[in-house]
Amino acid sequence: MKIDANTELYCLIGHPVSKSLSPFIHNTSFEENGLNAKYMVFDVKPNDLRKAIDGIKALGIKGFNVTIPHKIEIIKYLDDISKESKLIGAVNTVKNDNGKLIGYNTDGLGFIKSLKVHDVVVKRKKVLILGAGGAAHAIAMMLAKEGANEIIILNRTEKKAKKLIEKIKNIYPNIKGRYGGLNSREINYQDVDIIINCTSIGMYPNSNQSPIKKNNLNKNMLVYDIVYKPRITKLLKDAEEKGCKVIGGLDMLLYQAILSEEIWFKQIFDINSIKLNMNKKEFL
Repeated sequence: MKIDANTELYCLIGHPVSKSLSPFIHNTSFEENGLNAKYMVFDVKPNDLRKAIDGIKALGIKGFNVTIPHKIEIIKYLDDISKESKLIGAVNTVKNDNGKLIGYNTDGLGFIKSLKVHDVVVKRKKVLILGAGGAAHAIAMMLAKEGANEIIILNRTEKKAKKLIEKIKNIYPNIKGRYGGLNSREINYQDVDIIINCTSIGMYPNSNQSPIKKNNLNKNMLVYDIVYKPRITKLLKDAEEKGCKVIGGLDMLLYQAILSEEIWFKQIFDINSIKLNMNKKEFL
């Protein structure tokens, strides 16, 4: 699409972002839907977050996505956040409404939509989540809302895992909740129904790493890795070899991206149409 004086700019901020597929997804969608808009990425280090937000306002960027490590920290720099974002405590989508930055969260709903496409039922399931960052917050809250029986959070910083479990139980007091360090030996993996990796372990260029030992996996599990680069992470490869059902991060990425666009443009977008018009070699 031709760029002119009326082209609107959207972007992703995070650190690192050099391997992000978001520009490909959004620019494909913009062209498919005839929108005079372009999507870029900006690598913003944690110490530069405030300056980046000021710059976004000054430049009139119409909307942006937020990724690791800014999803929680970004909230203090926004003018307002949605009800869902307040509940989750994290933001991944921001709309510039005439100079007023409003935060939303599409991670959780995008994740649940991807589960439903694969006919995965969450109700009464025991779920293990690795990580306690912004994506983990959104996913955990949505799993609790969908009726999960028990949620276990393991994180490098155990205090963050504890805080997230306490937050979940404060809103959903009947749910079972436990927490521990990422390498906790107190977890019985054999009766876990769903494992979700919300850490960056296994992400390019550290593609040979996995957050879980292969012998902790079994064929009765669903293993979901929200990392999408590489498409098949070591965790997913190990899980496939153990006979597990697996889902990669591309599904969640696509659904949360489309939901972000619906917030920015106030119109419905067809994800199937976008999938069909993508160049598979470049996308995968």
